[in-house]
Parts: sequence; C-alpha cells; structure tokens
Amino acid sequence: MPSPSQLKVAVIGLGSMGFGMATSLKRAGFEVTGCDVSADAVARFIADGGKGANSPAEAAQGVDIVVSVVVNAAQTEAILFGPGGVAETMPKEAVFISSATMDPDVARRLAKQLEATGRHYLDAPISGGAQRAAQGELTILASGSAAAFAKARPALDAMAAKLYELGDAAGQGAAFKMINQLLAGVHIAAASEAIAFAAKQGLDIRKVYEVITASAGNSWMFENRMPHVLDGDYTPRSAVEIFVKDLGIIQDMARSHRFPVPVSAAALQMFLMTSAAGMGRDDDASVARMYAQVTGTTLPGSSK
Repeated sequence: MPSPSQLKVAVIGLGSMGFGMATSLKRAGFEVTGCDVSADAVARFIADGGKGANSPAEAAQGVDIVVSVVVNAAQTEAILFGPGGVAETMPKEAVFISSATMDPDVARRLAKQLEATGRHYLDAPISGGAQRAAQGELTILASGSAAAFAKARPALDAMAAKLYELGDAAGQGAAFKMINQLLAGVHIAAASEAIAFAAKQGLDIRKVYEVITASAGNSWMFENRMPHVLDGDYTPRSAVEIFVKDLGIIQDMARSHRFPVPVSAAALQMFLMTSAAGMGRDDDASVARMYAQVTGTTLPGSSK
C-alpha cells in the first residue's frame, strides 16, 4: 500500500465536516487540494497549508482519491458529472469517496455510472460531527468493490476511528446511514419535546438534564443536543434542514417498500414545522424552540 506522502487527494466541500476531513488528511501526510463553492473556505484551507482549486475538475486532476463531502445526492451528482465535474479529470483507477447521505438506489446509480468510465466509487457516509472530523476520528459506513476499498483505504484510515465495511457494492453504506438518521432524527425530536415539556411544567431544565442523563430515558442525542437549549445557543452544528432532508428520504424509501414508519414520520413533521417557522438553518435542537413558541413556554434565550 502506498504511503500517504505518495498520494494526492482532492476534498470537494470544505464545510464543517469537509474542512476537518481535509486537515486530517493533510496531517497524515497526503498532498491535499480543497475545493468549495465558498472562496473564503478555500482561502482558509490554503492558509492552513493546503492547496486550493477553483472547480472540482481542477481539484481532481492527477489525484488518487477524491473525497466528496457535500449535503445530498444532487450535489454529489453535480460534482461527479456536472459542468466542471471530477469525472472529466479523475485519472483512470482513481477512487471517488462519496460521504453524502442519500437514497441507496441513487448511490447505486451513481456508482454504476462512474465505474463505467474506469474509475472506482466508494459509498461512504460519515457520522461523528465536526470535532471528530477534525481529529480524524469519524465513523465511516462504507460499501463498494474490493478495488475501491484498496484505493481508498489510506485516506479512510486517516479520517476514521471506526471503519465499517458493509458490502461489496454501493448502496449498503447509504442504507446503514439512513437507519442511523431515522434514529437520530427521532431522538432529537423526542429530546426537544421532553425538554420543552419540562420547561412548561416549571421544572429547572438544567436539573432535568442532570437527572435524565443519569437515567434510563437518556439518549446520545439528548445528552449532545440539549445543552444547546440550556444555553439558548442555536448556532448550527447540524441544521434543522438536514433532518428535513434525511427523514424525507426515509419516508420515500419506506413508501417504496410498503413499510410503515409512523414514528419517524411524526419526527419529520416536527422538523418541517421548525423549518417553516424560520429556523431551518439553525441548530437542529431548535425543534425545542418550536415547541416553546407553539405552547408559550419560556426557554433560555427566549423573550417569552
């Protein structure tokens, strides 16, 4: 296996996750070129010691690995096959690592289309948040051909603390990620409902947080997200719109399989209502604010 210093990587998408992944790759010794629709993000990466490119196609020239860290399937497809896309310039036998959360059927279609050109596609959704991305400690849920794994492995090792190899074809990684997102969305909605309900009863919600995190009703999302509510800080670590998208994908998947998902459907409605109330780009714990607004409940940082 080549050492990182012998390999070139392009990271497309330098948001909170992508920037951390790019810096982790650079720290591991790769030559990394970053690309983003935001010129400021590219300039920041260059200032951090990386290289910059003006388009995905430019970033992918001569690289061994392309890591795509964008929001959804449409953006992934544009990066691959749109004007200035990486499929124009990626060397033959290079690997495209797709980190976006998407419908498994779309992942399979994109993989088939790219593999027909002589490149490899690894379906590799991520979990862990911006801090773990910056530390190279993500969880990566990957599936793809043996050749795709072999080409991608040095980069995966630099970005992940846990790498799950979930199948020999694209789509399996995406399917696993959607199960995670179903639970994550439901747990955020439930945690938000509970903390707002506690506030409505006049309970000290900091004490509620202390009690619940030591009790059976706790969840990782309650423990991770509810401090945002306690602090009245809805700076987006993960935005409401992410779960509007992901829980929407789950509804589409479930409908196509004639499988009922009433709990996640209810959670989707809460995220939709929060987005409709103008908080779509705010932190996903804003579901608690939506409950508070509807019920006249006072939460930290609110005027009512």
